[in-house]
Amino acid sequence: MQNYPIGTPGKPWGEEEKEEWKQRQTIKRSYNDEVLKQLGSIPEGFELKQYGALPYDESRYPLYAIVPKDMPENIPKDMPTNIDAAKPAVLVTGGVHGYETSGVQGALQFINTKLSDYAEDFTIIVVPCVSPWGYETINRWDQYALDPNRSFYPNSPAPESAQLMAFIESLNLPFTLHIDLHETTDTDNSEFRPALAARDATTHDNWNIPDGFYLVANTPNPQKQFQEAIIDAVKQITHIAPADESGKIIGADLLSEGVICYDKKALYLCGGMTDAAYVTTTEVYPDSANATAENCNAAQVAVITAALEYVK
Repeated sequence: MQNYPIGTPGKPWGEEEKEEWKQRQTIKRSYNDEVLKQLGSIPEGFELKQYGALPYDESRYPLYAIVPKDMPENIPKDMPTNIDAAKPAVLVTGGVHGYETSGVQGALQFINTKLSDYAEDFTIIVVPCVSPWGYETINRWDQYALDPNRSFYPNSPAPESAQLMAFIESLNLPFTLHIDLHETTDTDNSEFRPALAARDATTHDNWNIPDGFYLVANTPNPQKQFQEAIIDAVKQITHIAPADESGKIIGADLLSEGVICYDKKALYLCGGMTDAAYVTTTEVYPDSANATAENCNAAQVAVITAALEYVK
């Protein structure tokens, strides 16, 4: 792996190196135009709720969720909410890694095209862009050179993770299903893994980026049939990633076709934030010669709807 242009090989970054890294980042697209303006029309029965803002620039980076109208908040844990207990609670998160475009745009597409179809059967919360600064700068990390998707733990220093956890906790909902929308891109090898190795003064060898879609189940409770139902739906939209010559995907053993497992709570992943019985993380591959932005977004929507149909 090549040396990264920031820092001294073998020495973890301090504040000076992190500041140098931040200063190299530039705005490449607009959170306001590509995300917030797309939330101008919310399906009937839902509303846009601001749950926080990033401290880097609170007016530029407000944080929003789509929630059912008149949903209570800040309910004490020993009191039930007035949400229909017969309706399973569902969380959909996108853009935890801001550079993973279809995670954000797929969530928006679901809101605009499919959300209302499931309102009678589920209590659905959608957070379409957890990391708006990362979205604008096309980054995996936040301004503090932290990975939000390794930061879902108490007193998290990543504001993206900390504010989302506080919001979800305030809802006091027993979630049944959590779908976290991600991508695996070629820049994982060209930029983000070299940056990680430099930041931590460790070795992160390039991995074989799979050409196709895959899922990451939760190791303690993988729900194999649930994952397989989603894979079957995605096959109608885009191709499924094959295993590499070692029979693995990104170094992990396969649970079944296109499905690997991570221990989401142990790794402080967004997918481990709740105690939902059904959890999956999508991994779309937008750099494939056989992929387009449209079918990447459509694959994310297909995951959400297949998961909802399975649980229903």
